[in-house]
Amino acid sequence: MSELDTRPNRFPWPPVLYLAAIGASLVLAWLVPLPWIGPPLSDILFAVGAVTLIGVVLIDVSAMRTLARAKTTIMPHRGSDHLVTGGPFAFTRNPIYLANTLLMIGIGLMTGIVWFLVLAVVAAFATQKLAIEREERHLTARFGKKYRDYAKKVRRWI
Repeated sequence: MSELDTRPNRFPWPPVLYLAAIGASLVLAWLVPLPWIGPPLSDILFAVGAVTLIGVVLIDVSAMRTLARAKTTIMPHRGSDHLVTGGPFAFTRNPIYLANTLLMIGIGLMTGIVWFLVLAVVAAFATQKLAIEREERHLTARFGKKYRDYAKKVRRWI
C-alpha cells in the first residue's frame, strides 16, 4: 500500500497557500500599491465583489455539509473515506478551493487591492500543483474507475 492510498499529502497546503496569498496581498498593497479603477465602474466592481463573497459562503457551507453527511474528511492532507460527488461536487471537483479563490477575487473587487486578484491566480495555481494533483492521484488509488468516471464528467475547477 502506497502513501497515496492512505492520504494525498503530509501537509495541508491549500489553507496555508491562501492565507499566505492574503497576507502577501495586504503587505504588497501597503508597499507597492497598484492603481484601481475609479467610479462609477469601481462601484459596480464593489457590488460584484459583494455578490461573489455571498457565493463563497454558499459554496463553502454547502461543500462542508456535503462532506460531513458523507462522513469523510474536510482536511486536505487526510485520506478520503468516501468519494463525494453530490452537492457542489456535482459541478466542480474542488468547490472549497474554488471558493477560496473566489474569496480573494471578491475581496480584491471590493477593496480595489489589485494584489488580491493577482495572488488569487498564483494561489490557485500553487494549490493545483501542490494539492489537487496529489489529491486526484489519491482518489484514483482509493476509488479507481469510480473516481475516473466522476473526473470525466465534472471539471477540476469550473
